[in-house]
Amino acid sequence: MKKSFKRFSWLLVLLIPLLIVAGCGKSSSSSDKTVKVGIMGSDEKIWKPIQKKLKSEGVNIKLVTFTDYNQPNAALTNHEIDINSFQHTYFMDQWNKAHKSDIVSIGKTVRAPLRLYSKKVKSVSDIKKGAQITIPNDSTNEGRALHLLQSAGLIKVDSKVALPTPKNITQNKLNLKVTAVDAAQTPRSLTDAAGAVINNEFAAEAKLPNSETIYKEKLNKASIPYVNIIAANKSDKNNKTYKKIVKAYQSEATKKLIKKYFHGLSVPAW
Repeated sequence: MKKSFKRFSWLLVLLIPLLIVAGCGKSSSSSDKTVKVGIMGSDEKIWKPIQKKLKSEGVNIKLVTFTDYNQPNAALTNHEIDINSFQHTYFMDQWNKAHKSDIVSIGKTVRAPLRLYSKKVKSVSDIKKGAQITIPNDSTNEGRALHLLQSAGLIKVDSKVALPTPKNITQNKLNLKVTAVDAAQTPRSLTDAAGAVINNEFAAEAKLPNSETIYKEKLNKASIPYVNIIAANKSDKNNKTYKKIVKAYQSEATKKLIKKYFHGLSVPAW
């Protein structure tokens, strides 16, 4: 009996390390398919069905929500997330230049035209002299918003400046007070301002009705750089799991969700 017990004890000593190694290997294999996706909060309702679908196919998506545009790319380059879905191509290009990063597009998502909203007037022609107009303060959308105001006939900006700021306004017949604020704060600014240029996701979060849109950015060749994308670090551009996520996003089911939740604020771009 003692001999049998000793043999059993030795077997346990030999087997325990093997079981630990096997267990670690299984855990590593599983975590390889967990992908952290950075999004803005308003996009959760689009991504949750994709998350559910891919889980049944062995891909575990962990959604990481952000509240402003300065966070998701920093998190991506620091490998705190694996991919993100919040920006357009032009924003990504400018970010790469400013931060010397290598973020690339791995798939198109939506085209989301900027809109000028107002709770005080019904049309651009009703905006009075000296009125305040708020715009997003990140460099890309700030310049884009000023071009929108120019297109609406409210101001003119220096054509030689690719990304104008309020300092580059060359004509302002109504003497408008154009104020740059954090993009997330633009919907709140409508309480005081005559109008605000608001990005789609923040307009959706604030549940702004289409009836409060007094001018919309035109969708044409000039707006191609503003197509929204799913982005990854350049070293991961050919990652098969990430490509699978892009494919799951670019589906008929997602098109229906975009139509259901954004009511024309965004349109599919693939």
